Amino acid sequence: MKSRMSKLVPAFLLASIAAAVVASGLDTASIDSITGLKGKLNPDEGVYKISQPRTDIKIAVDQWQMPPFMGLTSWAAFQPGSQQNAMVMGDLVLMQDEVNPVMSALLDAGLEVTALHNHFFYDQPKVFFMHIGGEGSVDTLARGVRAAFDAVKQVRSASPEPANSFKGTPLPPHSSLDPAPLQKILSAKGEAKDGMFKAVFGRSAKMPCGCSAGKEMGVNTWAAFAGANDNAMVDGDFVVFESELQPVLKSLRKSGINIVAIHHHMIGEQPRTIFLHYWGRGPASTLADAVKLALDTQQK
Repeated sequence: MKSRMSKLVPAFLLASIAAAVVASGLDTASIDSITGLKGKLNPDEGVYKISQPRTDIKIAVDQWQMPPFMGLTSWAAFQPGSQQNAMVMGDLVLMQDEVNPVMSALLDAGLEVTALHNHFFYDQPKVFFMHIGGEGSVDTLARGVRAAFDAVKQVRSASPEPANSFKGTPLPPHSSLDPAPLQKILSAKGEAKDGMFKAVFGRSAKMPCGCSAGKEMGVNTWAAFAGANDNAMVDGDFVVFESELQPVLKSLRKSGINIVAIHHHMIGEQPRTIFLHYWGRGPASTLADAVKLALDTQQK
């Protein structure tokens, strides 16, 4: 009887802890049901975490096939929130062609994308990691996470092998853009060179040394265009304050612009700045409209 009771006590304690978490608003059964994944409770931290190893793609790093255990597992962790019912944080392991469909799915579901970067060198196929967050009801957050996983499945169902380009009509070998319409759309004179066009928009941040860093020190948004008027590309970098990141991401994605990186360039600056890098294809004026729409979401 003593042995049986010793086995029942830990189970009873875990059940009590789980019930306490549910009572605080973290319905773990709902998380499992919505995401389709069985999570694990950390009773010490009151965190419920679901994980999905990327076993569907063989990934080599430095010519060594890496097991998912070594850092190729997508996850999302839930805990009771202070201002909202719950909060979620996570890290998604994504192929290049999955990044932007997943980002759109998350943003449309009300979750935030907080970083996008690589973890490895010499990885084949190339792997990116998307960090996510959000606050709200458990069901809303779980549905957002499920939308991200579903977006991955949709991409891989359509093409089991990761893509090696954005596809589309090849760019002409020599650029021949007319800069005048782009200057008008962006309200910027910019710089033209060899049929290409580039506009730079400066901002300012206070550095730890007490001095201000501005446009020429790298605190700037820029957009560079190449190709032909009807078949162009744009790439560039947005500098955003923390509160501006999600609106700019949403604007660019709704315009069909691909996000390729989200990270910081500096340390200790005020206000804190984040940089996102992007790439888009289409008619030059359409791409300029997309950049302008994103610029207009920012504080002046």
